[in-house]
Amino acid sequence: MSQQLYPKILLASLCLGGAAPVVHAETRPSLSFYGLPGLIDTPTAYSLPDGNLALTSGYYSGVVRNTLTFQITDRLTGSFRYAYLEDYDLGGSLSRYDRSFDVHYRFVDEGEYTPAVAVGLRDFGGTGVYGAEYLVASKSFGPALRASGGIGWGRLGSYNSFDNPLGILDDRFDTRPGPGDISQTGQLDFGTWFRGPAALFGGIEWDVNDRLTLKAEYSSDAYDEEVARLGFDRRSPFSFGADYAFDNGVNLGGYYIYGSEVGVVLSYVLDPRAPAIPGGREIGPEPIAPRQSASALGWSEDWVTDAAQTSGLRNRVAERLTDAGLTVEAVNLGADRVTVHLTTGRYDIAPQALGRAGRVLANTLPGGVDTFVLIPSKAGVPLSRITLKRSDLEELEFELDGTWQSYVRADIADAADDAPAPEALLATAFPKFSLDYGAYLAPSLFDPDNPVRADLGAQLDLSYVPRPGVILSGRFRQPVIGNLDQSTRPSNSVLPHVRSDFNIYDRESDFEVTHLTGEYFFRPGANLYGRVSAGYLERMFGGVSGEVLWKPIDSPLAIGVEVNYAKQRDFDILFGFQDYDVLTGHASAYYDFGNGYLGRIDAGRYLAGDWGATFTLDREFANGMRVGAYFTLTDVSFEDFGEGSFDKGIRLSIPLSWLSGEPSQSGFGTTISPTTRDGGQRLNVRNRLYDVTRDLHDPLLAQRWGKFWR
Repeated sequence: MSQQLYPKILLASLCLGGAAPVVHAETRPSLSFYGLPGLIDTPTAYSLPDGNLALTSGYYSGVVRNTLTFQITDRLTGSFRYAYLEDYDLGGSLSRYDRSFDVHYRFVDEGEYTPAVAVGLRDFGGTGVYGAEYLVASKSFGPALRASGGIGWGRLGSYNSFDNPLGILDDRFDTRPGPGDISQTGQLDFGTWFRGPAALFGGIEWDVNDRLTLKAEYSSDAYDEEVARLGFDRRSPFSFGADYAFDNGVNLGGYYIYGSEVGVVLSYVLDPRAPAIPGGREIGPEPIAPRQSASALGWSEDWVTDAAQTSGLRNRVAERLTDAGLTVEAVNLGADRVTVHLTTGRYDIAPQALGRAGRVLANTLPGGVDTFVLIPSKAGVPLSRITLKRSDLEELEFELDGTWQSYVRADIADAADDAPAPEALLATAFPKFSLDYGAYLAPSLFDPDNPVRADLGAQLDLSYVPRPGVILSGRFRQPVIGNLDQSTRPSNSVLPHVRSDFNIYDRESDFEVTHLTGEYFFRPGANLYGRVSAGYLERMFGGVSGEVLWKPIDSPLAIGVEVNYAKQRDFDILFGFQDYDVLTGHASAYYDFGNGYLGRIDAGRYLAGDWGATFTLDREFANGMRVGAYFTLTDVSFEDFGEGSFDKGIRLSIPLSWLSGEPSQSGFGTTISPTTRDGGQRLNVRNRLYDVTRDLHDPLLAQRWGKFWR
């Protein structure tokens, strides 16, 4: 086996096969009021299946807890909670909207005779309203009965408590500082974790059948704040309830809690790996037909030397590829080799587009053409050169292991020197003009005055591409209905107001020029990519942005540098500017850890002039769905930053193809940021190079090659 082939076989086996999933005794644990695996109000040691995403909403006695939970790894669970506590503050005259983050880590798996064991932190970066820590063990007794028990601190150490057993290690564990006030929200209060009195909790759950589960628990949470502020009547530490599981991932629970109140929990668990429409709805690809000679296809045997026939065949190839949903820019024909410059068209999974292109070429070209060179591009620059052998396609189309074999046999190389020859360019390739219109929805979350605001309106996108690599584009919006312009809370930021005046933009704009830019993309050399953007770059800033990215075709590592001159736009989001301007930029490192984990560090200067770094970790699935989180620390102090203490958030991206079952370049994405402040804010530049290039490079190509034959 050659030295070049071995790494590709190893990469294919890891990406296309992967390790077998871990199956736990509790494959679908029920979720508690806190949205994490638990009984009613107390945690268990179980975890959701790896990669699962859960949405939970619970209600009792004027309190609503909404939680987004993600199984980050097989063992690590993370969640973001947004709770409403009616008449909680100022002596019962003001309700509170509370934001908090939790983590839960299962560090011991359940065995035949031993329990699963997990440790967790509740509200470790919020106001401390739900602040607690715990160590919990869970054990199954047969297929239907499970028991859990643990020790808790904070809220979980407030009822029937005893001296902290960790005090034998350090007497500082004996006392617990009070929760931070609102101004300190967002700081990590390490000094409170596992401190102060501790208490025991536990409970059992019994599966009556595969849908109905009965629960009973003993809680060590005294609900001191709710009793004092809300008049909550806590009569007993015991709670009882039942869960009913539906086939579609929905779970409904009803509970009698603490001897006095009735509560309900509705949860929905989805597996991002499983599309909404299994198998898809797209039209299947054409099978590869037996080879035919040039004369059988209506061409002379010396067609390659006949300019008229070559031109006709070039147009025929382009026409058939276009019918298959691809966009063709150039076709260079030879007696035994064809080179096609194309984009993936409507396909969001690049290997599916490559597989469709290979079959179209096999069914269109004379039998003597055995080598297909596909050069896919984005933004007008060639990203990779993928060489397929026609004989391999014919051999592997119906093989059981044809997917990984087709990846191993494909030659994937850099395409820095593969710009299309002028004579190969199709007359219809350039210039390109596109117009797209439709509705848009712009939500705004977590405003304390109104936690959910949104605008619905009409959107127009225009794009003009006069030649490869040059893109002129704009987006225009007209709100029709909504309440974004009703937000009047003023910014109290002591930093330049680069983001915290967002509601003024909503109030003072009507018809808006969301962006209006000219972009130039180019290849400075092998493994290098360049971009220059100028104009109205985003809603709040215009200016000039330049970027260079080093990204080898087969490397999990990429390094980029971006420099921007940005000037703040007028609040009407039309063509004027304000006085504030700034020179900003970052050095970025990207790394694909495998199994869908993407890490990124951006270090540099932000829009408010602060210096620091943003750390991001995403989990991306082969179908394009992505869940991630980030945090930013800069030289701005926690006090100057204001509420939230530092920038952080959760990102969710869902491709339209996951929902519709048909290939599409469109999708839905949102960033859940608990607060909008001015520290750690980057310029929102479109088409950053890493996102432009990575779909057509390894290791993502290998991870998604399973759709090559779809």
